Amino acid sequence: MIPAWSGQQATPAPGTGGAGTPSAGRASSFLGDAWSELVHNPLFLVSAGIVTLVLAIVAFPGLFAGLFGHGNPHDCNLADSALGPRAGHPFGFDVQGCDLYANVVYGARDTVSIGLLVTASSLLVAIVLGSAMGYLGGLVDTLLGRTADVFFGFPFVLGALIILIDLPERNVLTVSLVLVIFGWPTMTRLMRSTVLSERNKDYVLAARALGASNFRILRKHILPNALAPVVIYATLTTGGIMVAEATLTFLGVGLQAPAISWGLELAAAQNDLQQYPHLLVFPGLFLSITVLSFVTLGDTLRDALDPRLR
Repeated sequence: MIPAWSGQQATPAPGTGGAGTPSAGRASSFLGDAWSELVHNPLFLVSAGIVTLVLAIVAFPGLFAGLFGHGNPHDCNLADSALGPRAGHPFGFDVQGCDLYANVVYGARDTVSIGLLVTASSLLVAIVLGSAMGYLGGLVDTLLGRTADVFFGFPFVLGALIILIDLPERNVLTVSLVLVIFGWPTMTRLMRSTVLSERNKDYVLAARALGASNFRILRKHILPNALAPVVIYATLTTGGIMVAEATLTFLGVGLQAPAISWGLELAAAQNDLQQYPHLLVFPGLFLSITVLSFVTLGDTLRDALDPRLR
């Protein structure tokens, strides 16, 4: 029987039936029930809507920045330094006299891009290495497992801080690469465990008996059934990556100007918090809502797709 994690069907052994069999109907029914649960879940609808809006802001910052005022984060006037919200400038100005709303909107691009890039890269590494560890086992599992243990020994933010502090240039790509170095082991361990639990199932044994190669078994049979928990975990992780970027930038070892990110805006506001609280409130609010939306989205997907929680 195909596990309930996925609606994709493994190639059946002779006599087991194909599409239209009870097993196919059960898998289809499971996905239908999961989707029905999601579309009736207010938390899913709200979080998915906010995530979609944030991604639209990342893709078209100029459009959203222009909704209020001039929309140019680099159009600054020191005469407006740290002024509060006013007509045409709903978030006020930063200490350089730049429109804070435009900076918050454009800051979403780098912060969210790092979150998505690190998550996608870590997921790719996890799929490749975790699949090899779980399916091949033996020496491959031992070597890769011990390598992952080495990276597990470093606290995530501390390890990234040690490397970033020595880099001459810190942009979206370099910060993302460093975070991937310390972000892949957990996803890889999860991928390994799901592949390990699938490799001896009846449908895999049937495919192996029919002469399918290891690569085909992994690609066609195991991965479709093992990916769901890892993808859900990746959704939960995206928010944490954005917080890590903001934390590192706040500590002075993350992104550098002229980049624009929520972390840079929070770092710039730390010395003027009591006198000009709006400098911290607005970028902090956007970061918090975005992270909470990604985490809530992952939670609702997990609740709907994990049969053990149904």
